[in-house]
Amino acid sequence: MDELALEMQSNMDKTIANLEEQFKTLRTGRASSSVLDRIECDYYGDRIPVNQISSISIPEPRQILIKPYDRNDVRAIVEAISKSDLGINPINDGNQIRLVFPPLTEERRKDLVKTAKKYAEDSKVAIRNIRRDYLELLKASDEYSDDLKKRIEADIQKVTEDTNKKVELVFKDKEVEIMTI
Repeated sequence: MDELALEMQSNMDKTIANLEEQFKTLRTGRASSSVLDRIECDYYGDRIPVNQISSISIPEPRQILIKPYDRNDVRAIVEAISKSDLGINPINDGNQIRLVFPPLTEERRKDLVKTAKKYAEDSKVAIRNIRRDYLELLKASDEYSDDLKKRIEADIQKVTEDTNKKVELVFKDKEVEIMTI
């Protein structure tokens, strides 16, 4: 495989990694500290992720316990979680915050699958854009013969198809995780 196709594959692999990170933020039936990764709170005038100013533990399968390093940050963390799209009301225990995850309803599970599907489709669009960019780069290049360009185009198409299959596999795994009680 040509180095152009290998470079493109590396960029597409980053798209898959990004999709997996997005999937981690979807709330499933089990508590996971990764749902807090994108939640930022006000920290002395700056926006800081909750996981950088507190310790996060999972004492029970459906519960997250957040212990801020500075107890003065409890109010800011509660406010940030309340404003987020988690759909969970934080419980302020004074020095720590509890998040109790209720079991997901069938309707909520279907909504989460739709969101996961949207993330997967966005990844496929990104993959097509990467393919388009590399094909344009290849066509604009004078360092390859026509025969070699055709072989590289075939490699690019194969890498694109393989990456799209990976996106589908990652999505199917997440769908099963969401729909399983």
